[in-house]
Amino acid sequence: MTGHQHTIHAAHHHFGWDNSIDPVMEVEPGSTVEFEIIDASGGQLNRNSTAADVAAIDFARVNPVTGPIFIKGARPGDVLEVEILDFGRAEWGWTAIIPGFGLLADEFPEPVLKIWDLSEGKAEFAPGIEIPIKPFPGTIGVALPEPGLHTIVPPRQNGGNMDIRHLTRGARLFLPVWVEGALFSVGDTHAAQGDGEVCGTAIEAAMTATLRFQLHRNQSIAEPRYILPGPPTPEADAKGYFVTTGFASDLREAARKAIRYQIEHLQQTAGLSREDAYMLASVAVDLRISEVVNAPNWLVSAFLPQAIFR
Repeated sequence: MTGHQHTIHAAHHHFGWDNSIDPVMEVEPGSTVEFEIIDASGGQLNRNSTAADVAAIDFARVNPVTGPIFIKGARPGDVLEVEILDFGRAEWGWTAIIPGFGLLADEFPEPVLKIWDLSEGKAEFAPGIEIPIKPFPGTIGVALPEPGLHTIVPPRQNGGNMDIRHLTRGARLFLPVWVEGALFSVGDTHAAQGDGEVCGTAIEAAMTATLRFQLHRNQSIAEPRYILPGPPTPEADAKGYFVTTGFASDLREAARKAIRYQIEHLQQTAGLSREDAYMLASVAVDLRISEVVNAPNWLVSAFLPQAIFR
C-alpha cells in the first residue's frame, strides 16, 4: 500500500552490486522503509577491538549494504527519489587508519583504531574536542545494468560508496534507474564525517535509517543528484574555520598537500599525535576545490571548523 512503512533487517545484506540478487521485498512508490544497517567493517570490529583487529580486516566483508528492495513500476530511464527521513541513535562507533587505504596511505603504514562512545548523543574525540553528530549513509544506490558482481568500494553511476555527508535528515537523493525495480540498497552509516573522509574512515557506526521512495518516470539522468533542505553545515559555521591550501597540477596531490598542512596545524595547536590529527581531519575537515581553471596548477582548501574546540 502506498505510504506503508516496512522494515528490512540487517540479516538481509549483501557485498557488492549485482543485479541478479533477489530483492528482499517489493514496495510501492510512496512507501517508507526502515533499514537496519551494519557498520562498515561488516561486524568485524567491536567496542573492544584493537589496532591488530584493523590490520586483520577481511576486505571482502566490508561495506555491507542492506537490501535490495524492488520499487514497483521502476524501469530503466526512470529516476528514483530517496528522501532521507531519520536515523536511529548509534551507541558506539569507530575510526581507523587502515594500512594501504586513505589519502595519505603512503605516510601512515601502521594500523590505528579509535573507539567512540556515542551513547550520550555526542562524539568526543579528546578532551576539549567534540564532533557534532550528523548521521548519513556512506553507501546508497541501485543495481548496475552490467551483469555480475561489482565491488562496492568506489562510487559509480548508480550511486554507491559516495560518502556524501550532506545526505542527512531532510535531503533528497535522485538516482538513475538501470534495471527493473531499481534494486535499491543502503549501508555504511556514519555518525559524522568531513568532506573527503581523508583517512579512509569516518565515525563508522551501525544504526537504522528511515527512507521514503518516490518514482519519476521518463526523467533519465546520467548520475546521482541531490537537494538539501537548507545550509549544508550550520553546526560547524558559527565559529569560523582555519583553512590550509595545497596546489598541484593534479587535484588529488593538491588535496594531499592541504590535508598534510592541516595535520601539521593540529599537531602544533591541539597537541595531537600525527595519527590522531589525520583521523580528526577525516571526521571534521572539509576539502573544497578552490579553483580548476588557472593551469597548470589547481588549488584545494581544507576547512577545519573551530566549533569542534570546546
